[in-house]
Amino acid sequence: MDSVLAPGPLPLTGTAAHYLLSVMRLAVGDPVRLFDDRTGEWLATVGAVRKRDLILDIGDHLAEREAVPDLWLCAAPLKKGRIDWLVEKACELGVDRVVPTLTRRAVVDAPKLDRLRAHMVEAAEQCGRTALPTLADPVKLPALLREWPAGRRLFFADETGGGDPLATMRAHAGPAAILIGPEGGFDDAERELVRAHAAAVPISLGPRILRADTAAAAAVSLWMAAAGDWHQS
Repeated sequence: MDSVLAPGPLPLTGTAAHYLLSVMRLAVGDPVRLFDDRTGEWLATVGAVRKRDLILDIGDHLAEREAVPDLWLCAAPLKKGRIDWLVEKACELGVDRVVPTLTRRAVVDAPKLDRLRAHMVEAAEQCGRTALPTLADPVKLPALLREWPAGRRLFFADETGGGDPLATMRAHAGPAAILIGPEGGFDDAERELVRAHAAAVPISLGPRILRADTAAAAAVSLWMAAAGDWHQS
């Protein structure tokens, strides 16, 4: 939701109304769970239905906005379809912030942020997440590293890295980020730039070279198991 939710009537039009009326086929009295990325989750019921819009009556506040682990995903833009899948999985897995990171070998200059955010919203609706990841503006890799915040580890997934990522991530608990390169990988100069950064911690994601979107999902899953809310549960 784009507005802050509160008890009372909520008119819905456009895409949201079409989805509830034509896809979900809701009728008067049917329950709907809502979230706004600010106040958490609410229970509403369908109060009135018209041909192309409806009114929801918001009632009980079910839960506060969820807390998510402090993990960023810094990933090079991919082709449409694969970047959409990547941000969906980042949302489902609990990433707090997604940073499109521009590299020399990226096949896409910059993703369309409105489309990516729409995919995040759909993913949150499917998995019951009430806190959407922040979607940052695209940034070039040198600028990302130059402005890197103190105290945040940067796990650098690269085929030349080594070691046990689970143990490594557990040993470096605290605010973190995962850096994933493009399908063609980082070039030598970029790799050296990352490795020279004080916050960078190289990791390996196994014996096989993974596609960029697969590597992102694998790395995030490993971090969640080692230091995130999978480890805590």
